[in-house]
Amino acid sequence: MIGPKEKLLIIGDGETAQLACTYFRQMGVLVAGFSVERAYLQTKTLLGLPVVALEEAQHTFNPQNYRAFVAISYTQLNHLRSRLVVATKNKGYQLATYLSPQASIDPEVEIGENCFILENTTIQRGAKIGSNVTIWAGSIIGHRTTIAPNCFLAIGVAVSGFCHIGENSFLGVNCCLSDGVHIGQNCIIGAGSVVLKDVSEGKVYAGNPAKPLQTTTHNYISGAKTI
Repeated sequence: MIGPKEKLLIIGDGETAQLACTYFRQMGVLVAGFSVERAYLQTKTLLGLPVVALEEAQHTFNPQNYRAFVAISYTQLNHLRSRLVVATKNKGYQLATYLSPQASIDPEVEIGENCFILENTTIQRGAKIGSNVTIWAGSIIGHRTTIAPNCFLAIGVAVSGFCHIGENSFLGVNCCLSDGVHIGQNCIIGAGSVVLKDVSEGKVYAGNPAKPLQTTTHNYISGAKTI
């Protein structure tokens, strides 16, 4: 978590970054600026704040005085966000996590760094949320469920108890997982899908009940396709 009056640098300049800025400001966090890789630096200001190249961000925003939050969506099946998390930490930044005051999170839940957990989300007792996980508004994470690092859960996802979601996976709007289901890493579960059985690594599932499509997530990871 990050407290009021702490100073924050947001990594990213897209819609997710701007939403993160709004949410952190509502908590009283002092958002100081944005940062993107030099090759993607297109403006010097955003929302009235400076935008600097990530390669030299530490010269403007000293990691001893500023924390950072990598605000990137599920581009390249979360691999872009994951890469930028590593790059940001390598510069010495401590990463912040955002937990909405309107989320219901049991005190025994474990949550990693650089997580973005939005309003009306419920996370039940004994769940474990890895680092760099985004859980969008209105989702439910059942008891004893584990979400591995670098995942993205869209609006209204329902995950039953004792489930496991593998690294870098994406769960679409209003999909749901039955009790005890395991999702492999680098998977995509389509919007509205009902998953009743385990899903192996790199698969794309859709439908009710969810079934595998004749494709893998390789092209999504490389950026050749978008979700």
